[in-house]
Amino acid sequence: PPPRPLLLVTLGPHSFTGEDCAEFHVHGGPAVVSGVLQALGSVPGLRPAEAGEFTRRAFAHGKLSLTEVEGLADLIHAETEAQRRQALRQLDGELGELCHRWADTVTKALAHVEAYIDFGEDDNLEEDVLEQADSELRALEAALGAHLQDARRGQRLRSGAHVVVAGPPNAGKSSLVNLLSQKPVSIVSPEPGTTRDVLETAVDLAGFPVLLSDTAGLWEGVGPVEQEGIRRARERLEQADLIVAVLDVSDLASPQSRDFLDSIIASHGARGLTGSGQRLLLVLNKSDLLPPEGRSSRPSLPPYLLLSCRTGEGLGCLLEALKRELASVCGDPATGPPLLTRARHHYHLQGCLKALGHYKQAGDLALAAEALRVARKHLAHLTGAGGTEEILDVIFRDFCVGK
Repeated sequence: PPPRPLLLVTLGPHSFTGEDCAEFHVHGGPAVVSGVLQALGSVPGLRPAEAGEFTRRAFAHGKLSLTEVEGLADLIHAETEAQRRQALRQLDGELGELCHRWADTVTKALAHVEAYIDFGEDDNLEEDVLEQADSELRALEAALGAHLQDARRGQRLRSGAHVVVAGPPNAGKSSLVNLLSQKPVSIVSPEPGTTRDVLETAVDLAGFPVLLSDTAGLWEGVGPVEQEGIRRARERLEQADLIVAVLDVSDLASPQSRDFLDSIIASHGARGLTGSGQRLLLVLNKSDLLPPEGRSSRPSLPPYLLLSCRTGEGLGCLLEALKRELASVCGDPATGPPLLTRARHHYHLQGCLKALGHYKQAGDLALAAEALRVARKHLAHLTGAGGTEEILDVIFRDFCVGK
């Protein structure tokens, strides 16, 4: 007998959208699916769903918050393991729950302030009501500040960190880019100055999404093409989240190597980190050209990694170092609080923090209450929730008004 289709019915509110839903599980190729869709299209009142309509219906029926909707979208488009884990955390509601706790704190403080305005003179409220609200809001302000100081790690995790490979000519930059990309992104040649432009490729490095840039060798180019390539290379260096500085270990004494090394140390210091959080890994390539006795530590250099792009020796240590650096740049989705993954999150948290600042500076309780309403509105926009009824619920739950 031919295979039979399966009809699965899920009644609301237990379905994905919260509505009554029916799923058709059919066998066969695209022609069978097309035939079923044509048959359904002939039924009056039925139409194809618009893009994202099922998710929108789930949000409208309270099955998903806005942050969970964003997590679902990120999960669908996740290309690396770190992106998948971060999207799952957001889809599971961790960020939304955190925002709800923050909103509850503001709602409670607003309820206390409004209750004090309305009933404080009747001595029906505790004397330390406002002091308690101030204490809770100071703690919230510190928590928001900590999340906003994460250097946009969550956005880098979602869209990709910018890693730039730089160094003097013929140090092996293009060979390293090809090795990390596992494909021939850049032309490799013994002739110095082969790369004259910035070549970029999206790469999965140790589970983290990366935009990897191969740049022209930094030297005093003589022609206009070389000079333009060097200008673009320096521009990418300024935009980089992580710089992989590559030097030829057998040519460290050359003027080009020394000039590049001096500029790197001057801008990043011995710890390999600028004040803006830009990170640096120093890689000494072509270790296969060194004799065994020539591999001892070089005290005049900052911390470095030895690598041979030709043999692959040292690649494992480099990948481990890249994983550590990228975890610092992007955040580790397996640990710590949920990350902010979108500019929208930063905007609303900054707006909430600004409103809390207005609350502290307000010389009038009515103005203080209005500042808290603005702060609460920003947090509500994060998850798509919020309503004035919640303030009344808190007032009558926390205080015995009207006795």
